[in-house]
Amino acid sequence: MKAGQLTTAAPGPDQSATDRDLHDATRPAGRVNWRRLGDLFGNTLQGRFTLVMVVGVLLAQLASNVLWARQLQARAHEEAEQAAHHVAIGAGGAIRSFRELPVNFRPLLIEQLRTMGGTRFFVFMNREPVKVEPVQGEPLAQRVAQTIANTLREQAPVDGALRVALAWPHNLHVSPDGVNLQDLPEGWIDTALLAPSRPAPIVVIQAEIEAGSWLYLASSMPDPYFLENANPYALDRLMPQVVTLVSVLLLSVAVVRTLTRPLARLGRAATAFGEGISAEPLPVAGTREVQRTIRAFNDMQERIQRYLLDRERLFASISHDLRTPITRLKLRTELLDDETLQADFHEDLDDLDMMVKGALQSVKDTDIHENRVLVRLDQMLERLARDARMGGREVSLQTTALTASVKPFALKRALTNLLDNALQYGERADIRAWGQDEGVGIEIRDHGPGVPEAALDKLGQPYVRLEHGRRTRREGMGLGLGIARSVVQAHGGQLRLANHPEGGLVATVWLPPG
Repeated sequence: MKAGQLTTAAPGPDQSATDRDLHDATRPAGRVNWRRLGDLFGNTLQGRFTLVMVVGVLLAQLASNVLWARQLQARAHEEAEQAAHHVAIGAGGAIRSFRELPVNFRPLLIEQLRTMGGTRFFVFMNREPVKVEPVQGEPLAQRVAQTIANTLREQAPVDGALRVALAWPHNLHVSPDGVNLQDLPEGWIDTALLAPSRPAPIVVIQAEIEAGSWLYLASSMPDPYFLENANPYALDRLMPQVVTLVSVLLLSVAVVRTLTRPLARLGRAATAFGEGISAEPLPVAGTREVQRTIRAFNDMQERIQRYLLDRERLFASISHDLRTPITRLKLRTELLDDETLQADFHEDLDDLDMMVKGALQSVKDTDIHENRVLVRLDQMLERLARDARMGGREVSLQTTALTASVKPFALKRALTNLLDNALQYGERADIRAWGQDEGVGIEIRDHGPGVPEAALDKLGQPYVRLEHGRRTRREGMGLGLGIARSVVQAHGGQLRLANHPEGGLVATVWLPPG
């Protein structure tokens, strides 16, 4: 009986996971690890629930925001056009009044308006139009200016040119000689509109009421901040939605953690029990479905523990009960006169005794009652190799400093069985160990004749011995590989057997990190 190898590829029960870890280790710093993010949100109940909540809330908010934004913009545009129509009607009345007023009286009326108030417009008379820089990037501002211009052409048509624009109050000129709106005396215009922290656009209307005479009208809209109110994605409107999203996510995560905490404890208990660690029954907590699952697990754990204990007692009882008749039969064979027949009886009884002892040993060795401790695996392998060399065997060892949390006596027994098989059937053995954070691999290769591919799957089954093994070692029982496989699986690892490309067989032990 011998072990094989997983060839020279990185071994392990999850080859792709190991390759991902090595690939992630070489990822340039600063790059987002989308694979790990996908694993986080796709492979856990908490991650999936959180992802569903995030996507659901975002889609719901996106749909509601689109509908709400369209309604808000439509209402804002309608209100802005109505306000522009009223501003245009007032400006049309002013234009008609100045056009009908004699030229000499126009400066007096402007001065009276500035002194007495009573109008929403700031009025200037200029010899030529003033260059005004309109508001850029605001389609609503352009729409309001166009509405005012169209209304003025209908309400107060002028013979000359007409210019309408919405401009920011800062650096807004009111006359061709460079007088700025901010330079005017207080009281001529609302100073709140000039606040640098929150300026409001100014409607500027310039109408040529006669050749060389331009009437300059400046006013704010009825709602000076109509551009802000028409923006559905302003910060003060988005913040409540962000707060709602964050609150829903925090509550969802808290609820999911409460729901999944019992499942996480159940998973850890199942893993520990699978590795042979006896544990107390889990406390029943969580939802009704989770409570039923925990009760079922506790019952299963109790039944399995009782079964293992009964099995060990049964085998011990059978071993004890069978030794007495075997001994009596051996004594009776001494009374036989035929020595050949006597030798045959002795041989059969020795085989029977060995089978009983082997079965009992197999049961005891696969029931591992040890706690995990941190062990230097490289030192354990060095001791095994040194002991084999002291027995006159040829063993090579290639390893680095390796530390793992294992059950030392059980793992040593498994590695000893694999090494004994390699030395017994392959004459010499090569040991190689590697890994650390992503797991530990231990490879033991012999240089024997190998094993037929069809027989590899049978290796490790109790009492299975190949023809080469029976010829080389007649007293074996075929339990060594089975014990080794059970020990490795109890550690959460895996034992792989395969023929080496250059001859011989290799046993590859893969232990997960932990």
